[in-house]
Amino acid sequence: MNAPVVPTPAAEPPRVATLSHRVEYAVTRIAVAGLRLLGWRGASWVGGRLARLAYKPFGIRRGVVERQIAAAFPALSTAQVLDTALRSYDSLGRTSIETAVLPGATAADIIARVERVEGWEHVEAARAAGRGAILVTGHLGNWEFGGAYFAARDVPIAVVARGMGNPIFEAYAGRTRRKIGMEVIHDKDAVRRTPRALRDNLCVAFVSDHDALGLASTFVPFFGRPAKTPRGPAVFALRFDVPVLFVAIVREPSGKYAVLIEPVPIARSGDREADIDRIVLAYTEMLERYIRLYPAQYFWQHRRWRRQPPDTPAHLREP
Repeated sequence: MNAPVVPTPAAEPPRVATLSHRVEYAVTRIAVAGLRLLGWRGASWVGGRLARLAYKPFGIRRGVVERQIAAAFPALSTAQVLDTALRSYDSLGRTSIETAVLPGATAADIIARVERVEGWEHVEAARAAGRGAILVTGHLGNWEFGGAYFAARDVPIAVVARGMGNPIFEAYAGRTRRKIGMEVIHDKDAVRRTPRALRDNLCVAFVSDHDALGLASTFVPFFGRPAKTPRGPAVFALRFDVPVLFVAIVREPSGKYAVLIEPVPIARSGDREADIDRIVLAYTEMLERYIRLYPAQYFWQHRRWRRQPPDTPAHLREP
């Protein structure tokens, strides 16, 4: 008797780009071409100044940013909260423009933009073991630059990325990341493609402070409030017995970067779910520690506590 035929799931139909998508893309490419003429420092400065306008006078997400900073740092005065908020827009603008002009940089250019590196020996140890590694970061400093830096140092790397609303932008972002030397794994494909990347001894990078399609999440404290956090990095680490490295890419006063790397502790107690939650908590605590050191470089424009357990006490809910 023949085995029943299991139908193959239909592939998702390609998204159709609208006229507004095409106009948005064309305007952005023209702007990026102009910014490249200014050089790295000039483009970064322009990005920071433009983003400051989004804070004041336009007030884009201003209330969200100020409330979240005040909740995370209750000891700050109102003036300090406003100053941190303004500088967070400046940082986000610089990161956005630096990322946009990054494909024009050579590997030597990228390496030269790093002022100091701490913990690179952990990357070398993971590579020598031959099983790949999980890299975890957050929306701090210039997280996109991290992947480019690893690739510039000849470390094979795949980045798990969210889809974009504009399909032309998404295709462009994929091409530019690959040009820099990064493999791109869409978050909805992470469960299928991450194991293959690890078997090929790649470092697989996750941004750990936003939800990811296709990957489960758990609630862990973030600045004392429960925040929904992807658990995929922890699941893959335990399943494939690979190390987890937390990576922070922060901007120094000189305008160059610091690349800071440290291992995330992994312990096996026999309770897999509890072990996963402990790993998620560990890399969330690491991110929080770095944010406390560089508060103005965090992406406060995102509502980090938007999703919480239904029984969260009122005083710990989204500010």
